[in-house]
Amino acid sequence: MDWATPPDLFQELDAKYNFEVDVCATPENAKVETFFDPETNGLDQKWAPRTCWMNPPYGRDIVKWMKKAFDESEKGALVVCLVPSRTDTAWWHDYAMQGKIQFLRGRLRFVGAPSTAPFPSAVVIFHPRSFRGIMARITHQKKQDDESKVSL
Repeated sequence: MDWATPPDLFQELDAKYNFEVDVCATPENAKVETFFDPETNGLDQKWAPRTCWMNPPYGRDIVKWMKKAFDESEKGALVVCLVPSRTDTAWWHDYAMQGKIQFLRGRLRFVGAPSTAPFPSAVVIFHPRSFRGIMARITHQKKQDDESKVSL
């Protein structure tokens, strides 16, 4: 079953991130001019250093897509993933929790679906390693600054 990303959600995220490639698409549902379809297989392609959109298949192979997204962020890609909020699964703990998670309120209605999804959804953002390093240093410095302001 091919459930395409809701256009309003994609437009909101694209306005913020300006996607360069849809890494997991079909010609019928691609959200970006440059995309990888089943024939070109995004799992076999290099994503970094681009800004990537990913709405992967939600079956057993989702772990492969989440691993690839995380691995490519380690190489410099920014990857924004629309995934089911499956907080009880190994892939969620192994990969999704390594990114920034935004839980979506309510249930999405995917294009082509007869009704809303039977599960909650989340957007997981894997920032490039360089960005994570900068943010960690800023957070560490802020913590040190806050601690130095404590009066006795």
